[in-house]
Amino acid sequence: MSIVYLDGTFLPIDEARISPMDRGFLFGDGIYEVIPSYGGRLVGFEPHMRRMGEGLAAIEIKLDTTLEDWRSIVEELIQRNGSGNLGIYIHVSRGADSRRHHAYPVGITPTVFAFAFEIPAAPRADKSAAPTYSVVTTEDLRWRRCNIKSTALLGNVMHFQQGYTGGHTETLLYNQQGELTEASACNVFVVKDGVVRTPPLDHQKLPGITRLMLLEILRRDGSIPVEETVISLEDLRAADEVWLTSSTKEIAPVVEIDGQAVGDGQVGNVWLAAQTLYSAHKFDF
Repeated sequence: MSIVYLDGTFLPIDEARISPMDRGFLFGDGIYEVIPSYGGRLVGFEPHMRRMGEGLAAIEIKLDTTLEDWRSIVEELIQRNGSGNLGIYIHVSRGADSRRHHAYPVGITPTVFAFAFEIPAAPRADKSAAPTYSVVTTEDLRWRRCNIKSTALLGNVMHFQQGYTGGHTETLLYNQQGELTEASACNVFVVKDGVVRTPPLDHQKLPGITRLMLLEILRRDGSIPVEETVISLEDLRAADEVWLTSSTKEIAPVVEIDGQAVGDGQVGNVWLAAQTLYSAHKFDF
C-alpha cells in the first residue's frame, strides 16, 4: 500500500512528512477512524464518518470536510492502492503549533492523513472457517472518556499487550463494579439461552460501528432477541457464547476466557445465525 493522502495531496508514503511539532505526535491530540472495504465496497462508511465528526466536535477540532469530500478521498485511496480487501485509516490531528503548550492553540490548521492497508478477506458464516479467540480478563485502567475515538491509545495498547504477552488474542475489561466494559480493541457480546446481550454505551466504551450495525441488523430481522444491558463477570463466565466485534473482525467467536472454555468450547449456532445476517446486510450502511 504505497499511496497515502496528506493535507489535500495523494503521494507515495515515503514522501509523506508531518511536523514533529504536530499535536498528534506530541499529545495524541486527534481523532481517527478505520473503515473496511472489500473489492472497493465500503462497510459502514456513513456511520464511521458520523462518529469521526462527533469525536472532532468533542475535542473542538474544526474541519470543513464534507461527507462527500471524505467519500472522494477514501474511494481514490482504494483505487490507487489496488481495490482488494483494504482498511482505510483516517487520522485528523489538531495540527502543528510553534510551541508545545497544553491549551488548544488558535489559528492552526488540522493535519489530515489517510492510508490504505490490507485486511483479511471478509469473514464467512462458516463454523469450520471462523477464526476463534482466546482472551483474558483484567480491570479497565484506561481514561474515563473511552467513548471518544482518540488517537491517544496507550491505555488500550497496554491492555492488549497484557493478553498478547500471555499468548492470547484479546483482553476483556471490567470496571470497579465487576461489570464488563469492552475489550482493548473491540466491543463484546454475550449469548445466554439464545439471547444476545451487550453492555449499554457510556463513557467507558467506544460506540463501535460494527456493534451499531449488528444491533440494527438483528433488531430489523427479529429472529434473534437482543438486549443492551449491564453484564457482570459472573454473566460473562456463564455465557453460552461470547463474541468480539470490530470493523475488521466483524463478529469473532471467543472460545476461551482465562483458560476456561466458553460454553462447550466450540463456535456457536447463534454466532452462525448472526454472522449470516451481518454478511447479508453489512453493505446497507
